[in-house]
Amino acid sequence: MFSNLKNVKNYTIGFIGLGIMGRPMALNLVKAGWHLLVFDINKDALNTLHRQGATVMNSPAELAAQCEMIISVLPDSPQVLEIAFGLNGLVHGIRPGCIFIDMSTIDVDTIIRIQEKFEKMGVDTLDAPVSGGEVGAEAGTLSVMVGGNRSAFERALPLFQVLGTKISHMGGSGSGQITKSCSQIATALTTQGVVEAFTLAKSAGVDLTKVREALLGGFAQSRALELTGAKMISRDFTPGFKLSLYSKDLRIARSAAAARKLNLPGLELVASEMGSLVRAGSGGLDFSALLQFFENNNNK
Repeated sequence: MFSNLKNVKNYTIGFIGLGIMGRPMALNLVKAGWHLLVFDINKDALNTLHRQGATVMNSPAELAAQCEMIISVLPDSPQVLEIAFGLNGLVHGIRPGCIFIDMSTIDVDTIIRIQEKFEKMGVDTLDAPVSGGEVGAEAGTLSVMVGGNRSAFERALPLFQVLGTKISHMGGSGSGQITKSCSQIATALTTQGVVEAFTLAKSAGVDLTKVREALLGGFAQSRALELTGAKMISRDFTPGFKLSLYSKDLRIARSAAAARKLNLPGLELVASEMGSLVRAGSGGLDFSALLQFFENNNNK
């Protein structure tokens, strides 16, 4: 067991995954004074963190051997399983008393599988997916939805408070991922509403900027209308959150619903639309490019 658990600021933190979300999250931890060890296959991302004071490691196993807490922010379940149990994975270096915090959005079954294996090694696992996109990651204003052991959550709370402003312990292992699926369903359907409203306004010749301003003053006000709506109007589809990743998140939500024999028609509709855009080659665009699906279908 670790000897310095009472002073969490003395922890050495491992961080794996320095993509659109992970890089600003890791930078915020470094700027807040945490000692960070980082690993990623992207050399440029590693160099960025190294210049800010983080220590670059050669493998997850090497990183795990020196850390009290480890965070991963990765695209999907296969990547998380690889860094956890692969040839040079965490399992080969992680020590009893460590906390593994996966902040990716992955299948519930995957995080429970990891939690059960690490528990046998004396390691706590938290699933802590986030909402807020690149803007929230950069600003440290993410919403963090955490599943897992309550005492582990409380130990990790100072970390979460650097990364987000809304930190919620949702319950046992996997409950964070279920909550993230709920968030993605609600956000996707709200975005769908904005797209359909804009499609109608445009077809009638009403200025979209004025429509957005008017709707923001009423019951239709939402973050999707405020932020995603602005991107749609400017046609700035630079990814803050890629369509391909959103499509993946909705696949996870559909799987969770199917496992519980639930019929969620709105989810099925938006998942189908996003999937169509990804297959057409638009997966690297921001999810606000959902607008293109309606433009294509309405010949605009």
